[in-house]
Amino acid sequence: MAMQQDERGLALTTDSAEAAAAFNGAIQDYLEYRLSGGEKLKQALAADPGFVMGLILRGYFMLLIGSNATVPAARKALAQAQAGAQAGAASITPRERLHLAALEAWAAGDTATACAVWEQLLAEYPTDVLALRLHHFASFWLGRSAALRDLPAGVLPAWDEDMPGYGNVLGMLSFGLEESGDYAEAERVGRRAVEINPEDLWSVHAVAHVLEMQGRLKDGMAWLSQPAGSWGDRNPFKDHIWWHTALFPLEAGEYDRVLALYDAEVEVDENGFYLDVQNAASLLLRLEFCGVDVGNRWDLLGDVAAKRLNDHVLAFTDTHFMIALAKSGRKADAETLLASLRAFGAAPGGNSAALVAGPLTAPISEAILAFAEKRFDRALALMLPLRHDWQAIGASHAQRDIFHQIVIEAALGAGRAPLARLLLAQRSQIRPHSRYSWLRYADALDLSGETAEAAQARQTAAAIRLQ
Repeated sequence: MAMQQDERGLALTTDSAEAAAAFNGAIQDYLEYRLSGGEKLKQALAADPGFVMGLILRGYFMLLIGSNATVPAARKALAQAQAGAQAGAASITPRERLHLAALEAWAAGDTATACAVWEQLLAEYPTDVLALRLHHFASFWLGRSAALRDLPAGVLPAWDEDMPGYGNVLGMLSFGLEESGDYAEAERVGRRAVEINPEDLWSVHAVAHVLEMQGRLKDGMAWLSQPAGSWGDRNPFKDHIWWHTALFPLEAGEYDRVLALYDAEVEVDENGFYLDVQNAASLLLRLEFCGVDVGNRWDLLGDVAAKRLNDHVLAFTDTHFMIALAKSGRKADAETLLASLRAFGAAPGGNSAALVAGPLTAPISEAILAFAEKRFDRALALMLPLRHDWQAIGASHAQRDIFHQIVIEAALGAGRAPLARLLLAQRSQIRPHSRYSWLRYADALDLSGETAEAAQARQTAAAIRLQ
């Protein structure tokens, strides 16, 4: 079979120039979170139905949805790709065979092995941006911060600025640097990535993380100053950028502004894409911790979560299903989810999500339910020993901060004054630009009888502004 090439000169086993062009477009759309990526992939496979790399990409796209509902479609694409690969000894390239192996592992739930295959692939083909982006995605949900930094750094010397996707590589490096605590370099690299490609939401997101972690509220709002309705041609990742946009006024105490952003851009629809559920549940709970009445906004989230009680793909998502169920008062569904998680973790096999279900996902979820039911001592007994280890549940430092807040609120709710004071003294030092941190620190100081110090903490909170 004749060979085409991707935009970086890597061989594609297809003799259809139309298929190769559409495949290249689908990859670029994937990197930019565009809704049109799926349609371009359909065009590629219409031009060459046996295009193995196109079939592999279809399988990848199905798994990126983050639900067991699409796993059968991913496995169907895998079987079709395997059949095509067996057509002859030289029917696909060694690089494409590695992609096939990665898809096989990922479709079986073995995300860690898929990452190992992508890393092997990138050692040999460092300009394979698809492998890099998938490794980045999967490492994020495995909680592997160093991998988020190290692999983009490792392939970067093989790239140059004129190569399509260079800015995307910088964006991934920026995010990995941020999650590893190197904020200055992360910001420098991320801003350069956005200069190269302003359409790359991951790079925009990486810089937003830096500004959030550093508490630079004014800078954060300036960076995310997009008008309502922006990015209408993008997939639900755009809603996560809106979640980040809402964090800056939240920290400054502008709660009406946060609620308006929630209603306009963050609230889930009835389909409940996993990232939307995370965004919405986390933001509503943070608002409640700031004393805001969120009304009946939990109801829709509870409805969505009640349909996904056995949909264990991403551990971090499971904990947010539990937040939605517990806060919407769905006790029976919450207990069903908890039992399902325990059963899932009891026989993990090679499933990466199952491996953390027993030690992390289930106890954190039980703690969330206990917290919602005001059984604060039980919530603390479950979560406090895990607070330095829950990175393995996936997501970012900013997202996992909701767990730290639950521990703080449980300590206050239980009347554990020394513990609450310790936790909030830590937080007010680490996040000094957070109104929530100082106000709850004041509450902990009051609980300890330190009224003068509490008054000073409230004065510090009152001075925090966006402008």
